[in-house]
Amino acid sequence: MSAFHYAFAIADIARAREFYVGRLGCTEGRSTAHWIDFELFGHQLSAHLGLPACAGGEGMVDGHAVPIPHFGVILPLDEFWAFAERLRAQGIRFVMEPSMRFVGKPGEQATMFFLDPDGNALEFKAFVRPDEVFAQH
Repeated sequence: MSAFHYAFAIADIARAREFYVGRLGCTEGRSTAHWIDFELFGHQLSAHLGLPACAGGEGMVDGHAVPIPHFGVILPLDEFWAFAERLRAQGIRFVMEPSMRFVGKPGEQATMFFLDPDGNALEFKAFVRPDEVFAQH
């Protein structure tokens, strides 16, 4: 699988560094006074000083309101639960606690949402059956 690249707005480079490296365990990549790159599970995040591109909202998924926009990574199921425990140990406050959705249906998955210090929503998920990532309900 190819790595993705995602660029997003932040208000403070040092605060982003502390959160993504210090709390999430990302590796820091290149940076300037205006942006910083992070490696997150093999993917490239580029945090840029600036205003958010759009105001956030919510979408409904399996009966739950989820923050829009959001980004994240699909992990193996055991790695998902280990990461969730690491986040709890770091004091991360969840918008949606780690839980299961679509139980007994195609695409059954574990999911969790939390915000970075600038309000960017992150979702991490893991599929019970990884071949169902693109399954239709």
